[in-house]
Amino acid sequence: MGTILSLTESMGWRGIMGFEYGIVQGPLGPDISGPDLVAAVANSGCLGILKAPDWESPDYLRELIQRTRTLTDKPFGVGVILLFPHEENLKVILEEKVAFLQVSWGDCSSQLVTRAHSAGVKVVPQVGTVEGAKQAIDAGVDGIIVQGIEAGGHVIGQEGLISLVPRVVDLVGNRNIPVIAAGGIVDARGYVAALALGAQGACLGTRFLASEESYAHPIYKSKLVEYGETAYTDIFGRARWPNAPHRVLQTPFYKEWSSLPPHENEANQPVIGHSKIHDLEKEIRRFAGTVPNKTTTGDHESMVMYAGQGVDLIKEILPAAQVIKRVVEEAQLLIQYKP
Repeated sequence: MGTILSLTESMGWRGIMGFEYGIVQGPLGPDISGPDLVAAVANSGCLGILKAPDWESPDYLRELIQRTRTLTDKPFGVGVILLFPHEENLKVILEEKVAFLQVSWGDCSSQLVTRAHSAGVKVVPQVGTVEGAKQAIDAGVDGIIVQGIEAGGHVIGQEGLISLVPRVVDLVGNRNIPVIAAGGIVDARGYVAALALGAQGACLGTRFLASEESYAHPIYKSKLVEYGETAYTDIFGRARWPNAPHRVLQTPFYKEWSSLPPHENEANQPVIGHSKIHDLEKEIRRFAGTVPNKTTTGDHESMVMYAGQGVDLIKEILPAAQVIKRVVEEAQLLIQYKP
C-alpha cells in the first residue's frame, strides 16, 4: 500500500496547482464553457476555464467572470486566444484577479507572464510542440497544457500525445511546472495513461462539451454520442481563421464537403443560421468555424461540430460533476489505490 500511495502522489493524484484533482476542463469556444460548466467543474475540485470572446468585449467579460463567481467560491481560469484582439479583455482578467490565465495560439511572452504574476494571476499556456513548451518554460509559466493532434477543435501541433508528453516532461525536468496532457482523453483510462506518460494532469474538452452544463446546442451534444469518427481538416472557418486546422465530427455534411477546394471559404456562402455568441448576434454561414450553442437556430446539422478522437467513448450526456467522479473513481481502481 505504501508503494502504491507513493506512486499515486508522484503521479499528481492529489491534484495540481492547488486543485483537489489533476483534471482540467479545457476552454471550449466560442462560448461553450460558460459560467454553469466552469462553476460545476470548480465545485468538483478541478480547474474550470471560461472562454473569453475572440474580440474585445471587456464589460461583457467582467460580467461573465462575476456571474461565475456567484456560482462558485472556488478558483477558475479564463482562456484567451492570443491570435485575436485581446488586450482589453486581458486587462479585465487581471483586474478581476482570476486565478488562471490560459492562453493559446500566440506568443506567451515573459512580459505577459510577468504582468499576470504582478496581478496575482497564474499563466498556463497550451502548446503543441516541444519548441512551444521550451518557450513557455523560459517565459516562467506556472503550468503547461500539451495538446496532441488527437484533440478536438483547432489543433496547433502535429504530434500525438504518446510521444509529445514524455518529451515535454523531460524538458521540464525538476522545475515546478505541471505538465497537463490534452487530446482525445475522455475517461479514466486516458487520464491514467497521461499520468503514466509523465503528465501530472489531463485536460478534457470533448467530454465536458458533452455535459449537461455545457452551452452547446442539444443537437450538437446528441451528435457527440451518435457519431464516433473524427477528421483532421481545414474546411471550416478559413476566412476568419486561416491556416488553423481542426478536428471535427464526421457528420454527413462533413463527408459531403470534405474535399472543399482550397480557394473556397465561408465568406461567400449562404447564411444557414443565427446565433447569439457571448454578447453579439451573429449570422452563421456555411463552412463557418462556429459551433451551434443553445441559442443557435437554422440548419444545425450543416454546422461545424468539433470533437476529439476519444468521442466514440462518450455514450451519454452527464452532469460535469458525475464525469469527474467517474474519472476519479475508475482511475483509482486502475492504479489499485483505495483511500
